[in-house]
Amino acid sequence: MAPRKAAALRDGDRSLREHLIDTAERMIADHGTSGLTVRAIAREAGVADGVLYNHFTDKEELLANALLAHIDTVEGGLEPLPKPGTASVEANLTAYLAHGLALHEAILPAFVGLANQPAVLARFSDLTGGHQWRDHLTSYLDSEQTLGRITPDAEPEVAAALLVGICHETVLSMMLSHTPRATATPSVESVISTVLKGIIDY
Repeated sequence: MAPRKAAALRDGDRSLREHLIDTAERMIADHGTSGLTVRAIAREAGVADGVLYNHFTDKEELLANALLAHIDTVEGGLEPLPKPGTASVEANLTAYLAHGLALHEAILPAFVGLANQPAVLARFSDLTGGHQWRDHLTSYLDSEQTLGRITPDAEPEVAAALLVGICHETVLSMMLSHTPRATATPSVESVISTVLKGIIDY
């Protein structure tokens, strides 16, 4: 017998699978992932607990899809990333870092709640398929190097790792610190200026 349809879907076009992902995504955005249970998601979605297993192998698969949807929602509200060869490398990297900081500030709380759930993180990694902000940043730097706007001996992956580290350090410090920071967080512009001294010729 087919699972009963949630009341929220009776007059809509979404599938029950999409409804469950949307519900879990909303709960993650509102409360994070810590303590999020199948029962809580099912109740919020208006379905019986066991219905989830008609559409997902396990809780980990559902949460991984909800995390990806959460990131897509957050990124959809941010400014588009600049294309290689447009504006200046400095202006473009400034835009990339500002985008990355806003993205990480919105999504890192959800990932912190998954520190003891490596299976969810593994499923999420399988779903992303190289389409995360870091991958876009590395690809952008690779393209600028091909265009000759970054020196041939530069290492785009290392530069990307430095900028990702800035995002992690800045956001995690805000989340975990209960006292004022001893030193001021560097500005986006100062970070980019420092990174560029090692990858382009002025």
